[in-house]
Order: sequence, then C-alpha cells, then structure tokens
Amino acid sequence: MRCGEKCFRVTIEKDNETKSIPVYARTQIEARRAVRRKYGKEIDIRTVRK
Repeated sequence: MRCGEKCFRVTIEKDNETKSIPVYARTQIEARRAVRRKYGKEIDIRTVRK
C-alpha cells in the first residue's frame, strides 16, 4: 500500500452479474482507473464508495 490509500468498494457489472470488489487507491478516480486496467475499458462501473 502507498501512503494515503483507502479501501474503496467498487460495484461493477460484468456478464450480467453484479460484483463488489475492494480496490486500494488514493482517490475514487484512481480506483476507477485500476478497475478499468484489470477488467478492460468496456466494464460497467456502477458505484465507488469508501
């Protein structure tokens, strides 16, 4: 973990399934970027919460 990181719960929809995954990032924008890097740009991100 880097200094200043928080745990965000990101809810995504993939293959008509809703998943909630933990992502460690400094900001919500950084959390969204990490999810898109891992799952691809076509992933549907529903919510990002602390």
